[in-house]
Amino acid sequence: MITCEGVRAALPHRYPMLLVDRVVEMGNEGIRAVKAVTLNEPWYARLGPQATRGDLAYPDFLLIESWTQTAGILAKRLAGEAADGQVMLFGSMSGIEFHRQVFPGDTVEQHARLERAVNDTMIFEGDSRVDGEPVLTIGRITMAFRPGERLNPAHAGPAAG
Repeated sequence: MITCEGVRAALPHRYPMLLVDRVVEMGNEGIRAVKAVTLNEPWYARLGPQATRGDLAYPDFLLIESWTQTAGILAKRLAGEAADGQVMLFGSMSGIEFHRQVFPGDTVEQHARLERAVNDTMIFEGDSRVDGEPVLTIGRITMAFRPGERLNPAHAGPAAG
């Protein structure tokens, strides 16, 4: 198990975008992590006292972001020292299906599995569940590591004219 301190050490994300609370299980090809959704999150701050159930639905894009952060923790573990100094980039997504909404009070269990790895690129699949019930299916997400210095505009060469 990886505690919240370990999650913070594994990911560069910080408040309000660190969306993994802890890792429950991790092996060579899969990971299971949890995210507790609460009313105290910043995306609910704008809602007044008359918020409807629909207003309280956890944003879909944050559900995907939490899942990809979970996959990112596994990717860093699998890459080992090769990930040092690298930036993790998520690319294409396919086969994304939402099954039901998530609400404050729900604990989302993220399941990510490595489907394939080729050099510095990995393909993951999996799902998210609340109380064992699927809320999101991820058909495929591609992730790649790239050298951090190559992505920094300050290190870019002269612009082509």
